[in-house]
Amino acid sequence: MIKPLISLASALALSAPLAAQDAALSSSSAVGQTETPAPSPNEIVAAAAPDDWVQIAPEDLLVMTLAADRDGNARQVVIQLMPPPFSQGWVENIRLLARERWYDNISVNRVQDNYVVQWGDPNYDNPEATGEAKPLPQGLKVMGEEGYYVDTSGKLADGLAGAVQDIFESVTEQRGQWRDGEDTLPRTGYYADLESFYLGWPIGASESEPAVWPVHCYGMVGVGRNYSPDTGSGAELYTVIGHAPRHLDRNIALVGRVIEGIEHLSSLPRGKGDLGFYADFEADKRTPIVSVRVAGDLAPSEQPRFEYLSTEGESFARYAEARANRRDAFFIHPAGGADICNIPVPVRRVVSE
Repeated sequence: MIKPLISLASALALSAPLAAQDAALSSSSAVGQTETPAPSPNEIVAAAAPDDWVQIAPEDLLVMTLAADRDGNARQVVIQLMPPPFSQGWVENIRLLARERWYDNISVNRVQDNYVVQWGDPNYDNPEATGEAKPLPQGLKVMGEEGYYVDTSGKLADGLAGAVQDIFESVTEQRGQWRDGEDTLPRTGYYADLESFYLGWPIGASESEPAVWPVHCYGMVGVGRNYSPDTGSGAELYTVIGHAPRHLDRNIALVGRVIEGIEHLSSLPRGKGDLGFYADFEADKRTPIVSVRVAGDLAPSEQPRFEYLSTEGESFARYAEARANRRDAFFIHPAGGADICNIPVPVRRVVSE
């Protein structure tokens, strides 16, 4: 059975020969031979074979066009939507909102330093609202809080059971290898029993519940909501522009990640209102959103093409190990480990010939 999941521990294990290589290099240096510099993470990615890359379907991409900046420069943000089995009710809503042109002519309403940028209808649930809220399209789904994670203990509908079972079998198999004769299992992070990658996405997992969920790394896109039991529809979205707010994991729906153009959001002026919302005297700071389109709906010549480095292969394992233990010329002391959010999955634009 193919299990499309690789843990940080597995990535380090797959790259164990690099440690032996380091020892050999040190030995050769001792006798006066020239030491070959260890490859940097970027060099490992650049050397990955074409088969190591996975194409992202146009249906899973959103193209968000912001108003031009004050110098007239175009600003475009590309978002990759979350794959099954995660957050699919919200993802379907987002596609519907985009196809109904609901996102057109909304704005960025909140920029909180070292936290998030949030966009939506400025007149919806906004402390500085000045008009009537924009009517939502018909047919939006309403999700429960259980949608913030995937319960792996029971049966799942919509053909997702196999994929989730693969995840959990991989989790338990990997963690079984780590027991080391002890009754307690080692933790790989403060927010999850296990932190891994699934189909190119960072996830957390719990053995005791059991459950798996996507995690809040830089650039991840989530659904704004009110107090529980409200779970949001997808009309209000945000992206992380600071240190990973992992305390939000399983408390809010994650629906995607920015794969191009994050600089157009992270560089926006910070709001002076509560939680970074723009105050009433800062209306000129709101950045208009001209349009949001599903890339698959665009003409073929206008569709952006992207691919990500498969998190199942040896190239990614070597890349992850290199991120955890930098040996290239600038570094003096390898860190010996890395938080999952410090191992961003490489994504690249494919340029048409």
